[in-house]
Amino acid sequence: MTFKYKAIDNTGAAREGTVEAVSIEVAITTLQKRGFVISNITPESGGSFLERNISFFDRVSNKDIVILSRQMATLFEAQVSALRVFRLLAVETESSVLRKILQQVADDLQGGSAISNALSKHPKAFSSFYVSMVRSGEESGKLDQTFLYLADYLDRTYEVTSKVKNALIYPAFVVFTFVAVMALMLTVVIPKISAILTDSGQEIPFYTKIVLALSNFFVDYGLFVILALVVGIIFLWRYTTTAEGRESFDRMKISTPLLSVLYKKLYLSRIADNMNTMLDSGIPMVRGLEITASIVGNQVYSNVLTQTLESVKGGSSLSDALAKFPEIPGIMVQMIRVGEETGELGAILKTLATFYRREVIGAVDTLVDLIEPTMIVLLGLGVGFLLAAVLIPIYNISSAM
Repeated sequence: MTFKYKAIDNTGAAREGTVEAVSIEVAITTLQKRGFVISNITPESGGSFLERNISFFDRVSNKDIVILSRQMATLFEAQVSALRVFRLLAVETESSVLRKILQQVADDLQGGSAISNALSKHPKAFSSFYVSMVRSGEESGKLDQTFLYLADYLDRTYEVTSKVKNALIYPAFVVFTFVAVMALMLTVVIPKISAILTDSGQEIPFYTKIVLALSNFFVDYGLFVILALVVGIIFLWRYTTTAEGRESFDRMKISTPLLSVLYKKLYLSRIADNMNTMLDSGIPMVRGLEITASIVGNQVYSNVLTQTLESVKGGSSLSDALAKFPEIPGIMVQMIRVGEETGELGAILKTLATFYRREVIGAVDTLVDLIEPTMIVLLGLGVGFLLAAVLIPIYNISSAM
């Protein structure tokens, strides 16, 4: 997102402009690091509908970033200079969007900028987590290892996230197809059959009357139903772009039966994996919590981590701070406490990340195995009821003739 700000810099001069960040908290942190005292900051309007849709497609895929990270790790390990690395990769990459970004990064490096600072100007491609990891690699002189860590981490994230998305695409497609077929039957086929049933003079069964009433309703008011659905979808989409709507939607994901188990384990896996990767790279706990809160992908867990961050700043241990929240399971709290006591927190977080990643994959497989037969039964009952409501009266008419 883009945020407009008004601030005072360290010389006392008034400054105003825009800053790109995933949330207003990250935007404020970014400006404060520049030495600005913020007087006002607000989200910038998204522009025209066309501009918003163009920016939607103007993105870099996670797969491209994984490949890019592995290539950078190889080149840095071969002692190739940073400027030459980005110049080479800008020429080789197939993505036009990523090519433009890498060219801009190379130009910034040529102007004397650090790699992390150059990458931070492109938040749509490189998250705050990515930039912080690169900054840690610069400070430790281990950029090749850092990019390998990043590639492995993004690979794991991509595997789990894509599996969850693919598991939900199939049921959505089947339901959409079923609704489309039923709507076609009720608006095109049933009205023609209803004329035959009415003209026959035979007594129409109660369940057939229900189907005919539904058919008449969709024929007479179908356009209004479609308009109402479109308006409702637009309203829902606009609501989910607000802070309140986003939190409500995120809370619904972790409280809906069946789906809640899957989403909870997905976010817990992401939290443990993020924290482990950053701690292994030498990033402080406080900064790790701050970054993880901004990229966890769920506002409820983001709020949990933000409050945990404040507790840790106040002197509390990570395990004690997390124990206050029901969203964090007891086993996770206990294992983190063991890691703190033994000085092996990074290894414990890695174990938790692996455990929850396997749990997510298992939950996805279980959900798919449960959804498929359930949908077959429900769709069969729906189609069977519709056919029975139409064919039984026709059979009765033919028998009476």
